[in-house]
Amino acid sequence: MDNRQVIGSWLSGPRAAAEEMGADFGHRGQRLGLPQEGPGSVAPLGRRFGALFIDWAACMLIAYGLFARGDQQSAGNWALGVFLVLSVVTVTTVGSTPGKRICGLRVIAEDGSRLGAGRVLLRTVLLLLVIPALVWDRDSRGLHDRLSRAVQVRI
Repeated sequence: MDNRQVIGSWLSGPRAAAEEMGADFGHRGQRLGLPQEGPGSVAPLGRRFGALFIDWAACMLIAYGLFARGDQQSAGNWALGVFLVLSVVTVTTVGSTPGKRICGLRVIAEDGSRLGAGRVLLRTVLLLLVIPALVWDRDSRGLHDRLSRAVQVRI
């Protein structure tokens, strides 16, 4: 077997190379018992980024208007705190942030139940650190979701 096939190309990645060689990984969320498509399936990355953008923009506006007193640099710092509070309160109570709701997403525990406040806090703090959110598994869950035993799904 050619090593180039095993490693995959820089365009397609190792997963695509393994699938070409016959490996079956199943659909995203299959290991978690989630459907392949429709409500309850793993949220696509585009919607998740869109929801994060909406939430961050709202937090920046709130921080700039209420706390920063016109200072753009401090607005970014205040926005982190606003995002933390917004995420913990809304995900704990209704299961999604305003951006996630607009994009048709919610955050649930791996077993399908609602996340408790402690797990939501852990997830949000890891998300604010950014790096854990950039490390994904084959179900497209970031490290922040894996460590808090959460999954983002379509509504």
